[in-house]
Amino acid sequence: MRTGTIPRVLGTAAALAALLTTALAAPAVAERSTTPDRSEAQAAAPVNFTHPGVLVSRPQLDFVRARVQAGAQPWKSAYDQMMGSKYASLTRTAKPRAVVECGSYSNPNNGCTDEREDAIAAYTLSLAWYITQDSRYARKAIQIMDAWSAVIKDHTNSNAPLQTGWAGSSWPRAAEIIKYTYSSWPNSGRFGAMLRNVYLPEVTNGSHSNGNWELSMTEAAIGIAVFLEDRAAYDKAVGKFRGRVPAYIYVTADGSLPKVAPGSGLDTRAKVINYWQGQSTFMDGLSQETCRDLTHTGYGLSAISHIAETSRIQGQDLYPEIADRLRHAMGLHAKHQLGTPVPSSLCGGSLKDHLGPVTEVGFNALANRLGYAMTNTRTLTERQRPAGSNNLFVAWETLTHANNPA
Repeated sequence: MRTGTIPRVLGTAAALAALLTTALAAPAVAERSTTPDRSEAQAAAPVNFTHPGVLVSRPQLDFVRARVQAGAQPWKSAYDQMMGSKYASLTRTAKPRAVVECGSYSNPNNGCTDEREDAIAAYTLSLAWYITQDSRYARKAIQIMDAWSAVIKDHTNSNAPLQTGWAGSSWPRAAEIIKYTYSSWPNSGRFGAMLRNVYLPEVTNGSHSNGNWELSMTEAAIGIAVFLEDRAAYDKAVGKFRGRVPAYIYVTADGSLPKVAPGSGLDTRAKVINYWQGQSTFMDGLSQETCRDLTHTGYGLSAISHIAETSRIQGQDLYPEIADRLRHAMGLHAKHQLGTPVPSSLCGGSLKDHLGPVTEVGFNALANRLGYAMTNTRTLTERQRPAGSNNLFVAWETLTHANNPA
């Protein structure tokens, strides 16, 4: 795990000083802050939540199950990949802790890997249950979730918010499938209490660190809100999403500078450029972390896709609001990952690392459902199939979302 520099929110005096800068100085970005375009009524959570409804729905699961049973590709190879992974093991022993302590770059790592991987395992086993209808997988998923809900009380140290976001993104996916498709889970209420009391308070208020933090935290928050049927928590997560996405992905319509998230304190050009990793030339699809590396950028793009997918299932489709940003971002990074030379105006002519297995959900929504032409993203997505897990919060998305019309 990695951390990023956390910009300080300016105090009142500093904010007033920023407003008094001359025309030759950087403009106050507070005027360009991104705020929701819709009223609270229009942004309201569903009156009746759809279950299972975190990242995957019952119609999507039915589609996957039918494709796997038919031996169709790429779903069968993706299923085989999942079932051959350590996360699908029926002999897995959960490793819960009362306090998970995660420092910068996983130092210390007291339960961090165990928690994330147990959460991914619970989700993996829930998918295995639904596809095979073999109750052993459901029981093993329940065993893992029950082990953690009986023990965990807190997350501590500097990476606690991100760790909680990552694990908290996987847990509700698993819980939704098991609670609403399996016959019995006596401790589901205790698991819900764990999500409400241990996870939600850590993620609900977001973060002014690098954007992938707040996006992952918001993904956890919206998933937890669905499981708990908490309309207020859902609406708050959507508000965070609408504030953060325009501040994470730039499009030329934004003007000379990227937008900033509400409360960020980024009120001068110099501060914005510093937050954008020193990048001063902005282009369609550039992310706030592009010049950091593509891996962290991939975390952010993945969380954006996951949140939009969950909202779509819940009847409040956020994809149209962020479609231009997301398609440009996926296309720009895919193009250069595929080998197109990086211009000197972009991160000094060099990009680090790779996006990871993160494009399936957004690509399926934008290209297949909404009809956007996404040649580079298609090429990268198909080349990476079957997409596995990043061992943090992404898992088996070729299986669940490749060409999934549901």
